[in-house]
Amino acid sequence: PLELLQRCPEWAGKIVVVQVGISAFERGDDYTKTRNEIISMVTNINNRWPGTVQFQECAESEMRLQQRMALLRAADVVMVTTIRDGLNLIPLEFTIAHLDALTEQGRNDGRKRGLCILSEFSSCTRVMRGALHVNPWKISEIATAFYQALTMSEDERMRRISIASEFVTRVTTQRWALAVMLDLKGVQKNEDAGKYAGAGLGLGFRLLGMDSKFNSLDANSVARAYRSAKSRLILLDYGGTILANDNLDQLQRFQFVKKSRPPSVPTEGLISTLKELCSDHRNIVFVVSGKERHSLTKTLCHIPNLGLAAEHGMFVSWPTPKVGGKRRWETLVPDQDRSWRSIATMIMEVYTSRTHGSYIEETEMKVLWQYRDADPEFGYLQSRELEDHLSNVLRGFSVDILHGGVEEGGYVEVRPKGVNKGVVSMHIIKNMEKIFNKGKLEFALVIGDDHCDEPMLSVIRQVGRRASEAHIAKKGGQPLAPLPATIAQVDVSSCDEYISSNLKCFTSTVGKKPTAAANYVNDVEDVHELLESLVKVTTRETVHSGFYSVVDLKTMDDTPTSPGPEAVKFDAQTSWQRSLSMCQLHTPDMSGEPTDARVSNNLDDFLGTMEEDGEDDDNFF
Repeated sequence: PLELLQRCPEWAGKIVVVQVGISAFERGDDYTKTRNEIISMVTNINNRWPGTVQFQECAESEMRLQQRMALLRAADVVMVTTIRDGLNLIPLEFTIAHLDALTEQGRNDGRKRGLCILSEFSSCTRVMRGALHVNPWKISEIATAFYQALTMSEDERMRRISIASEFVTRVTTQRWALAVMLDLKGVQKNEDAGKYAGAGLGLGFRLLGMDSKFNSLDANSVARAYRSAKSRLILLDYGGTILANDNLDQLQRFQFVKKSRPPSVPTEGLISTLKELCSDHRNIVFVVSGKERHSLTKTLCHIPNLGLAAEHGMFVSWPTPKVGGKRRWETLVPDQDRSWRSIATMIMEVYTSRTHGSYIEETEMKVLWQYRDADPEFGYLQSRELEDHLSNVLRGFSVDILHGGVEEGGYVEVRPKGVNKGVVSMHIIKNMEKIFNKGKLEFALVIGDDHCDEPMLSVIRQVGRRASEAHIAKKGGQPLAPLPATIAQVDVSSCDEYISSNLKCFTSTVGKKPTAAANYVNDVEDVHELLESLVKVTTRETVHSGFYSVVDLKTMDDTPTSPGPEAVKFDAQTSWQRSLSMCQLHTPDMSGEPTDARVSNNLDDFLGTMEEDGEDDDNFF
């Protein structure tokens, strides 16, 4: 009121501000200091404009609903300027107290009553759309709202009261209770109950819900499916999956973005494992990362036949036997107008200047505003405002604006439309047959670690789902259980002609958390062990080239079941003949005379070819 009376002294003596304070002795010195400041301010205002402010302090028991409604009924305007609050019912109670202002009698009583002035930080601001909303930190804005309430036209005042009254009378306590009871009545027991686990400490504690079938990845199952497949696809995330994550430590992340600290690099063991996987002609191996092209090329360009996808799949470099030098890249989406980058950067600089701890990160494809190091609450408020601002300004550009909360790293990102790891994984599947002369895909292994990998995990899991459904439709069987809600539904039907009905898909995330993946591994070391075990499958086949164990004899039929470089080709004129002893296994040649195959004649001969002790086929690592 002080600002209002200084601007408009003609209102002196015409308005009275009633301030009711609830005693809070339990707050000790803070209560005493606040009370003294209020009394001092009231005294100063009343010394200049006598009778303008009436301050009354009372216990909470003396200001119950009955007493509040009497006071609110006597008031013409209510003002709530909270900086932060929980459930604030004062504006709703005030609206109820003045419902009769909409009647003919209320309009003719000579009082301009029924208006609310609300802080934009108040809990009920979003539902009280008829109120005047103010920023409580701006005294001039509050004074303007005071003056607007005093001089508002009758039509606008009635419209605002009607809007507020509609919500208060429609959304009642009885309706809320009815909704709760209906929800309880509609609840059905979930036979497939999820698993819940706690994570974090203190204010960071959260409850994680996961599907009950969410178990650790079975390396034996992966290896068996890998061994029997003729066409394999392996998609691996980079940071946090095959390499330690530079984003876990906030200081290291900031130093990395500002180029004051070099990023982590792959170990010699990992490089050797990737080389072995890529050397198998049945494999197509891709590292799909959010990093820039030069970062991936610098660390992985010396691995022959390794495919690279940079910046979440915006840039794709297909596998090539050439190593070192400059790689050939193609873009996932056509090159387009990039003038949006300067606009987005300019807007982000404004929010960076007003948000301590935030910074801008630019790559070849995208622009990010990072607020992970800012105050969590203020940074989140600023990020939502920035997201709305960018959405309005960049509406005419072909871009996507993504917002990751504090749990996801705290960022607002602008990138070209239609670019994510899910899209690039479908792109790779569709081009396998054309570029690599591969048959239909029979094996897929996808591993990621964070929210950026979820589109890729969702797509591959749905591709595998369609293959399983096709197989069931052909053979007959029970329908599959519905996919969990963590999977973002995507139309993957365009991949149907490139996948086999016997496709085996394995999706995994690093760390146990809600995800679109079907399984999880504990850490990066587990990923390395899994990849090394797949290398052992290939190595084992090479070591025993031309010889067959008893386990192999079990699976022999008219068609080979263990493909590989040494797999025997069958046609109408040559076929295996089953024998009662291992030494009689042979194939007839074109002349009809038996020709000895490279099969061990006795157990000693077979064991003598092994470099290490053999183990059961299902547990060879």
